[in-house]
Amino acid sequence: MSIPAAKEKGIIVEHLDSVYKSALHSEPAKAVFKTDAEQQKLIDAYTNFLIDLGEFLRKNNFKWEEPTRGWNRIYMKPDGTVDYFLYSFKTLPPAKEAEFNRLLNLYLKDHKFGISAPVKFAQCSPVTYPKSE
Repeated sequence: MSIPAAKEKGIIVEHLDSVYKSALHSEPAKAVFKTDAEQQKLIDAYTNFLIDLGEFLRKNNFKWEEPTRGWNRIYMKPDGTVDYFLYSFKTLPPAKEAEFNRLLNLYLKDHKFGISAPVKFAQCSPVTYPKSE
């Protein structure tokens, strides 16, 4: 759900950040994935997760009219099941965002993050969804 929608439902990002450990951190001791190899596996899983989401959106006739910038914060159970996928977009019409949200929730029913960890973890980043072809 969008970050404003999460706030309306009483979901506080700061609280989630206290429950889910950072997948990556500038201080490796504070990260879930500490070694270079673990970090690369996490980056690969995240990249593939977003690529698969993009393919799912395309197959469901969702089109990006232009490159669309946003931000994701994804919270996972240790097995990679997504508990929360929070997002925000710089510019996206409300009807388009509603359709993105609907399809995102369908996608999350059948897709895990692609990597597991011994604890709950979170990954965030800016993202740019490319213009659909």
